Amino acid sequence: MKDFMMIFIGEDYGALGLSQEELQQRMGKWFAWNQKMLDAGIVKDGHALHANAKKIVGPDRVVSDGPFVESKEIIGGYYIVSAESVEDVYEIAQDYPDYDLGGAVEIREIVVFQQ
Repeated sequence: MKDFMMIFIGEDYGALGLSQEELQQRMGKWFAWNQKMLDAGIVKDGHALHANAKKIVGPDRVVSDGPFVESKEIIGGYYIVSAESVEDVYEIAQDYPDYDLGGAVEIREIVVFQQ
């Protein structure tokens, strides 16, 4: 098995103007998807991320406030999952709850360095 990071990219829920009921329904979808993967033993770790952040850049250590991407999209969270291949993770990502909001999943294999 290999480890992969699934990076969740989309608009901040606050910026979408979702009602409290819509937010609760949305979180219910996330909890159900997470439980499905936990039950299958796929998810090793994962967390949601706040939109606010700091970035430190360059030799002068210039600090800027985020989000940092050019559009309204943010990295909203991630999962670390175990799978045989990237194609298997692609299948896992088919149930991602935010596709209907224009969200995306970036899948990256985790590099394991040997010493």
